[in-house]
Amino acid sequence: MRDVRRRTLLSAIGGTAVAGTAVAAGAAGAGIADAAPGRTGRAATRHEHRIKGLLDRMTVEEKLGQLQQLPWSWDTGPGGGATKDVEDAARAGRLGSVLSIHGAKTTNALQRIAVEESRLGIPLLFGLDVIHGFWTTFPIPLAQAASFDPDVAKADAEVSAKEARSNGVHWTFSPMMDVTHEPRWGRIAESNGEDPYLTSAFAAAKVRGYQGEPGGTGSPGYGAKDRVAACAKHFVAYGGAEGGRDYNTVDVSESRLRSLYLPPFKAALDAGAATVMASFNTIGGIPGHGNTHTLTDILKEEWGFDGLVVSDWTGVQELIPHGFAEDGAAAARLSLNAGVDMEMTSTHLLKNGRRLLREGRISEERLDDAIARVLRLKADLGLFDDPYVDEGAAVEGPTPAAHRAARDSAARSMVLLKNEGGTLPLKRSVRSIAVVGPFGDSDDLLGTWSFPAAVKKYPSVKVLDAVRRAAPDAKVTYARGVDPEGEDTGGIPKAVSAARSADVTVVVVGEPPSMSGEAAARSDIGLPGGQEKLVAAVAATGKPFVVVLVNGRPLTVGEWLGSAPAVLEAWHPGLEAGNAIADVLFGEVNPGGKLPVSFPRAVGQIPIHYNHESTGRPYDPDNKYTSKYLDLPPGPQFAFGHGLSYTAFEIGEPSLSRERIPADALREGDTLEVAVSVTNTGDRAGDEVVQLYVHDLAASIAQPVRRLRGFRRVTLEPGRSRTVRFRIGADDLGFWTNARDGEFRVEEGAVDIYVGAGSDAEARRRLTIT
Repeated sequence: MRDVRRRTLLSAIGGTAVAGTAVAAGAAGAGIADAAPGRTGRAATRHEHRIKGLLDRMTVEEKLGQLQQLPWSWDTGPGGGATKDVEDAARAGRLGSVLSIHGAKTTNALQRIAVEESRLGIPLLFGLDVIHGFWTTFPIPLAQAASFDPDVAKADAEVSAKEARSNGVHWTFSPMMDVTHEPRWGRIAESNGEDPYLTSAFAAAKVRGYQGEPGGTGSPGYGAKDRVAACAKHFVAYGGAEGGRDYNTVDVSESRLRSLYLPPFKAALDAGAATVMASFNTIGGIPGHGNTHTLTDILKEEWGFDGLVVSDWTGVQELIPHGFAEDGAAAARLSLNAGVDMEMTSTHLLKNGRRLLREGRISEERLDDAIARVLRLKADLGLFDDPYVDEGAAVEGPTPAAHRAARDSAARSMVLLKNEGGTLPLKRSVRSIAVVGPFGDSDDLLGTWSFPAAVKKYPSVKVLDAVRRAAPDAKVTYARGVDPEGEDTGGIPKAVSAARSADVTVVVVGEPPSMSGEAAARSDIGLPGGQEKLVAAVAATGKPFVVVLVNGRPLTVGEWLGSAPAVLEAWHPGLEAGNAIADVLFGEVNPGGKLPVSFPRAVGQIPIHYNHESTGRPYDPDNKYTSKYLDLPPGPQFAFGHGLSYTAFEIGEPSLSRERIPADALREGDTLEVAVSVTNTGDRAGDEVVQLYVHDLAASIAQPVRRLRGFRRVTLEPGRSRTVRFRIGADDLGFWTNARDGEFRVEEGAVDIYVGAGSDAEARRRLTIT
């Protein structure tokens, strides 16, 4: 097994470990408080004199232009249609940013128009949705969270930043940090799952990967030519969409807003995130793009964020169908006054701004504040000093180091859900293998939001090809069985024949990438089409088989689960999909991932998540009048934090450095240590993720039955042990009330601290807060 996987993940691309996350050699974890200091709350920057000088010289039209972002159209080509509109706006100095543009020559040509032909020569800002890779596609973000190793997200961001910046991109609309309890929601694939603490760790790591560390002169790291500005999105509570339908309503209390949805954004800003994107959804009836409470009261005033807030695609326009704005002028006024600084795609502020300013509906002070945020970002990126990219230095594809990083990340993100009788790992000496299923021979396992040019030029490695390379002496056959979404089962007999003739069968089933991501909600999250029938038919042969799931969300795995000896959750693994899957199947990599989201037994259970609140009548199998379903067991099919290994681990009883601590001491910054030993009791090296949860037994606001407040991914050789230590304080033991202006409270009482290998950990110690 490649025990050095984690160490090579970052060294392969010239990266460094995330500060505060590595607790020992071979260990990875999260310490949100260790994130690098952010840029929030700056009184001034080294660019303020330049910004003021430009503001003094700008006309109203030029000012409004800096707040406009328009899309680049690849269909019309340079000089035609929508693209001509972009060029004309740049030439007139009435454009601040362009999105969906890339390529050194293309961006340089447009930049020259803005810099050399407009009156003030203000450079353009180029943005692109680089979500989990530019040329080098890494696993989807949900998969990365399954690694429980923030270095995986950091590696993705570092490779992406190098590739994108060299191709003229300054700004990525990532990371997405929407916590969600809704597996029907397609954008769960872009998220890090259902937990705010885990999401916070990955958000901070990805920001550092994109932007680098701030320089010693006070400049942010993204001024470097191999970094990009990050965008924390979507602000806020987008993951709470009713029914899992994209863009839908969210109704949330202040307490839940601050405890569930806001923490990842605060972590990203503390790590230095340059920009924030507003959310499509309403929050308590007020759309995110017009929500003064979230965008200004919390983000800009309470948190002191001095970066740029950008709208989402036509988000300002959508205030009208929301029923919040009567027309475009009202939409422009409401969004700017609420805190949106730049309008993406729609043009209401540009068209109506002069009149709104003249009528006093927007203030010159607010307008100049928004423009200053745009200009400050451009200055921090170094665009005033060097607006162009070196066309001869553009990265044109994945490097060997990037391939290794993508492969390591994908294997590190896989979760072994089931493994009866040691079915896995497969032996390389096996004589014959059947690969069946619609994704066994697929080169489209990149996942949602893959860079379009990369999909065509750099498809994913096929599982079939990788299995043949991993077992060169075996006879490997392939049968598709069924189509990804079709109901035609005519190909199943051929798949069954292949399975009967083989020593072992690898069944590769799941969702195509098009079934997850934006605007891809599903009411039924089982295997599509006839895939479940295929699995059942292979199981009926009685021959050994394993199921590999490739998907962008939790699935209801259906009746076939009981007949499957082994199930590997591979997600959509990206560029190196087949190789990474083969690495795990044949034991080159010992799986150590854990689920970042609960897998429901049926859609009717949703929402089901580990961090729920109790009821006055919690589940009791012997009492009908308790909270449950008549036709389903009470818990999920697979719980948050679940994941198996090819070896075995024993986690001991936790110990506390103190069992009583004053509430006043916690409020003043005092902490305590939780220690636990973990031992590899098996016969091969492997990874265990030690997880710490807290439960406040009685509080003035009912608390979740468990909250993740620490994790460490630890690599151990057989027979070796290690003591894992967590430090917890007020942030871990307190909670937010429903006070509108935000009240964080640490109360006296008992708190149970659980430590184990999943959210169902039983070992605990009780802490008393006096």
